[in-house]
Amino acid sequence: MATVIVTVGLAFAGYLATYLNGIRLSQRQARLTRVNEQLSDLYGPLFALMEANSRTYDYYAEKYASHDGSNPFRRETPPTDRELAEWRAWATTVFIPNIQAMRDVIVTKADLLLEEEMPEVLLEFCAHVHGYEITAARWSEGNYDEHLSILRFPGRELRTYLTDRFTRLKAEQSRLLGHRRRFRGRLPGR
Repeated sequence: MATVIVTVGLAFAGYLATYLNGIRLSQRQARLTRVNEQLSDLYGPLFALMEANSRTYDYYAEKYASHDGSNPFRRETPPTDRELAEWRAWATTVFIPNIQAMRDVIVTKADLLLEEEMPEVLLEFCAHVHGYEITAARWSEGNYDEHLSILRFPGRELRTYLTDRFTRLKAEQSRLLGHRRRFRGRLPGR
């Protein structure tokens, strides 16, 4: 009789361990799927677009800065007509389409945010994009009174936010995949 009880007890313990392990593996797989979606559909594209925009702007600023190297919009003397025309060309061709793509990712993939509420930096960024759309619409009508968005670009805050979330998710993805080496979030050449 004792042998039967021990056998049944061991069988039950084995079944329970298998059941609990199956739940744990299922939860791990669900979490990995979610992290992969967050990286591929939201934070990865935003991070890549932000980096591309930042590097392109750095190139623009280096190549087209005023003769004294200062930002034409942040100095005492106003920008020249040539500087303004160059800015409009870069803004309408590169910068505005890029930030519109970022805004579209945020709006369409907000369900993948790590936070429960929309972060303030993302709201500020989306408002900045809308401000540039108004400015660009005026340019298309030949009105060049304004050359910037009416709302400030939260560049430093946005970059910090995206870098933090991207590297955090990459580390979690690596852990869930069982990789020993963790993603450090260092960017080549930066």
